[in-house]
Amino acid sequence: MKKWECLVCGYVYDPQKGDPDNDVQPGTSFEDVPEDWVCPQCGAEKDEFEEMD
Repeated sequence: MKKWECLVCGYVYDPQKGDPDNDVQPGTSFEDVPEDWVCPQCGAEKDEFEEMD
């Protein structure tokens, strides 16, 4: 699973870690993260993220 970077603040969503503080369990691919999830650092919406190489 690939990592995704927030284009606003640079936060990296790592699927292996998830975002447990916001109810996204480890092992959750970015595609499976709920649509209403926002960046835990800056509050940017999911469409402000870009897939990393």
